[in-house]
Amino acid sequence: MTSKLTRVIAVSMTLTATTFGVSGCGSAQAGTVEGGRLTLPVEGGTASVDTATLAVSARAGDGTRLVLSEGAKGGLGQPGPVTRTADGARWSYPGKGLTVTARSQQGRLAIRVRSERDQSVSWPVTGTDRAASDVQVPRGEGLDIPVRDAFWNSERGGLAGSTVDVGADLALPLWGYAMGGDASRGNGARHGVSYVTPTDIGTSLRFASEGGALRATAAHAFDAGDGTRDYEVSFALTDGNPVAPAADYRSYLAQRGQLGSLREKIAKNPANGKLLGAFHAYVWGQARTAEGVARLRKLGVDRMWLGYDAGPDPMDAAAVRAARQAGYLVGPYDSFANGQDPKAADSPTSKWPGTVYPDFCVRKADGSAETGFGGRGCYLSSRAFEKAEPTKHYLADRTREMTANGADSYFLDVDATGEVFRDHGAGHEMTKAGDRANRLARMGRLAKGFVLGSESAQPWANGVLAFDHGSGTPVADGLWPLERNKDTWGGYYPENAPKMFFKPVTLPADLATAMYDPKYRVPLYETALHGSLVNAERWELSYDKLPAQKTTRALLAMLNNTPLNFVLDGPSIQKNGKELAALQKYFAPLHKAAGTEEMTSFRWLTGDRSVQRTVFGDGTLTVTANFGSRAYDGLPGGCVDARLHGEKQPRRLCPAQVNS
Repeated sequence: MTSKLTRVIAVSMTLTATTFGVSGCGSAQAGTVEGGRLTLPVEGGTASVDTATLAVSARAGDGTRLVLSEGAKGGLGQPGPVTRTADGARWSYPGKGLTVTARSQQGRLAIRVRSERDQSVSWPVTGTDRAASDVQVPRGEGLDIPVRDAFWNSERGGLAGSTVDVGADLALPLWGYAMGGDASRGNGARHGVSYVTPTDIGTSLRFASEGGALRATAAHAFDAGDGTRDYEVSFALTDGNPVAPAADYRSYLAQRGQLGSLREKIAKNPANGKLLGAFHAYVWGQARTAEGVARLRKLGVDRMWLGYDAGPDPMDAAAVRAARQAGYLVGPYDSFANGQDPKAADSPTSKWPGTVYPDFCVRKADGSAETGFGGRGCYLSSRAFEKAEPTKHYLADRTREMTANGADSYFLDVDATGEVFRDHGAGHEMTKAGDRANRLARMGRLAKGFVLGSESAQPWANGVLAFDHGSGTPVADGLWPLERNKDTWGGYYPENAPKMFFKPVTLPADLATAMYDPKYRVPLYETALHGSLVNAERWELSYDKLPAQKTTRALLAMLNNTPLNFVLDGPSIQKNGKELAALQKYFAPLHKAAGTEEMTSFRWLTGDRSVQRTVFGDGTLTVTANFGSRAYDGLPGGCVDARLHGEKQPRRLCPAQVNS
């Protein structure tokens, strides 16, 4: 760590057996119950729960008092008696049919609510502490938003007044607040709190501007049919560093054996190692040919992941062979989630043998099919596939067909996202959690033979995936209507270079601010999962799609040690190939060195947040990015310095000079 003020976060990011907790904390002392208030030891202080309301407060080690949550909205009724347990206490709210257990768990306060009936509870109610200064939200890679920021408190930011599904709309099942001064700048005492919701299915988070400040209130829908009758929130005290909630979550996963390791994935399948140093690109037209691959390699590009859609002209065996000989990964885009009438299907991935469609359609409670992508066909039940696979081999046959050209990678759309379904279909009924488990099982099978990627990988899939496309992008609501405007965004034609991928677009100012203003961007996802899998932006947001954001996106990629994502055809290789090659040449040694390491530090170096620094491993790689217009300590604006361990001089990249 480079600062005493990040000491606490350093502890939280060191993944040992007692990470983010004092060994034995909560077992040596089970806390106290007095006057309806349960007080328990946590790392960095004590936490207190009002058993009448579920209000939660804390006292930090330096004596600072913190409000972690107001009482549950709408009230809970008269509480029953409090019963002590070995590590906390248990009580109930008989009128609501709720039972609560609160305990110290590896340095955190863990509160679990069990409901006897289907209902909803709005809690915790967060951001109400007067000292609250920033809220951390894992939208895509992550945001840190000053709670009184005018943009985000208005409709322009698209956050205030919105409700997000924690399991589907956030990249990580958490949020956080910082209180007090700026620890990253050495500005006074600073504290924070991390909120982790491992029961993310059925949990939502609503943001509201109250008194000119952003507050976040969680709600959980208890539903027996959805299997969501249990709700858990884990509270942790932090030092207020903007990535502290993600560091807490990383240690939470590690403690439970749920943190994947890219290093171990490479040991099991050495082809995964070809992700290190590689940029990613979906290829079209001539870029799908052996000649196109040769042109990239001649430019000096030594690592790439090349993907192609399942249209009528995939990469042939000669092109795949050329790519693999060049040291590249290559694989198809596929989806197991959509089914259509084979006679009228608009995509080969939606055609299935026999009566998979409509027999495997996810069914709603009324028996109607869950409408599929873009209003076409239906979503297919993962449970139906799992039941059929041992004898029918639909998925195995599809995979063999898609990789008959020798492809060594596979991109399985949507499987790792939070979009899961409850299925009422006779013979393949499933809960949302069951859908998630089925997807995880089939991805696990694919990962044994291929370098596997999926869309916007949720952390529950980090153990099986080697890469994802999408979790690097903090999608704001305005993006979807913009993409649906084909006149502005571009459509699916021409077939060999669809304009929706290749046509440059200028983002509206507010959307550009919400997604790419570096003063709000923080690497929450990388803090949690770097070294577990490789994360990139969405595939329809290629590096060249948004010209005005190119420098910022290049700096973010180097700062976060994540690859850029491109779309390529013959003309774009001719026009932009040298630029791609120069950027990849800079990125490759950094990612080869640190791609399997954890991100151990993130700091703002200037008060305006324009200069940012990350560290990977125990000093394996240190990156400083200057998003501003003024030089900082010799680093010009719009440039990045990266120093590998043992090197005396940093490696410098100024993307605008490369772009020109």
